[in-house]
Amino acid sequence: MAPRKVRSVASLLKGMSVTEAEAQLVNIRLRAAVPLLKLLRSAKSNITNNKHMSADKFVVESMRVDGGPMLKRGLPRARGMMSPIQKKMSHVTLTLVENPNLADARFKIVPKKKEKLPPSEEKSLKKERVVKSEKSEETRAKKPSFFKKMFNRKAGFSK
Repeated sequence: MAPRKVRSVASLLKGMSVTEAEAQLVNIRLRAAVPLLKLLRSAKSNITNNKHMSADKFVVESMRVDGGPMLKRGLPRARGMMSPIQKKMSHVTLTLVENPNLADARFKIVPKKKEKLPPSEEKSLKKERVVKSEKSEETRAKKPSFFKKMFNRKAGFSK
């Protein structure tokens, strides 16, 4: 993503607590919010797992977005010319600072975890899918498609 687009989202988070910044990123409907949310959650888990500290007392000090490598592509134009397309990337640097005076979090965000089904239910679901696909193939074989009806080679012509 272009750094300019990522910066617009990153500038909103400066000075917020980690939980508030996470809540903001969950609710923002911009494409840049998803990778920034992933970065913030990674930093949060690094604090809890590696440093053995509570992530609730941390604040986003800065989020610096710099330009990364650029893929240079071209779009074909008239008279055999090519107009350049630059597919930009960005490097994001997140700095968190501990603030012991920070008030309790207003939000509690729990990411959804994928649930695994018991093996017996997984097998039954697979069987249902197979049966459904077999039925749909049978119904397709019975009815000719729209294109076969309309664009039949001999449709409407009699010899």
